[in-house]
Amino acid sequence: MNVAENFRAVLAGIEDARQNRTVAPDEKIILLVVTKNHGVESIREAVDAGATDIGENRVQEAAEKFPALERNVTRHLIGHLQTNKVKPAVKLFDVIQSLDSVHLATAIDKAAASLNKIQDVLIQVNAAREPQKSGVLLEDFNALINFVDAAKNLRLRGLMMIAPNFPDVEQCRPLFRQMRTLFDELKPARTCFDLLSMGMSNDYKIAVAEGANVVRVGTAILGSRNQV
Repeated sequence: MNVAENFRAVLAGIEDARQNRTVAPDEKIILLVVTKNHGVESIREAVDAGATDIGENRVQEAAEKFPALERNVTRHLIGHLQTNKVKPAVKLFDVIQSLDSVHLATAIDKAAASLNKIQDVLIQVNAAREPQKSGVLLEDFNALINFVDAAKNLRLRGLMMIAPNFPDVEQCRPLFRQMRTLFDELKPARTCFDLLSMGMSNDYKIAVAEGANVVRVGTAILGSRNQV
């Protein structure tokens, strides 16, 4: 497994997809390397290859790995966050992408205040209404974004979505397009609103073409997940 070669291949795939991009063709696109169940050495290889952002799904795994990483990267929490893990999450992560309720937003705001920190967050949207997945439903979205906008210790950076695992990845395209439309509607009123996180190893090219500016790629760079 050559992590550096894989990283460069995904970067090339992003640039290929940019040619079919329907909005903001010159927008910066962040390749976020998903490091769940991969060891510190693999993460170091990705960062040394050029990765500037990494994503972990679990707070406990991040707590075990981050102290040994010794690399200057932006650290994203991309997995579901339980309220009892909020304070360590705020300590560990630069960006929490999985904010999906007023209840969770309240806890993150309180924890950030106690640490004298402004916590960057993304609102995770369950655009496909999948009952097994986290994410705010669209009918509850306005209440959540209004709360986050008013919170003193939260800074809303954008939106996140996990697309369904469709048999044909082209089925993701309308959902990605819907999310970009929502993102563009919200952006003008918010000075720091700049991240639209969607697309993973199997569908990142479609996500980029439809307007993602953060793609979360693990397997295509680090290979199959190992238990750590």
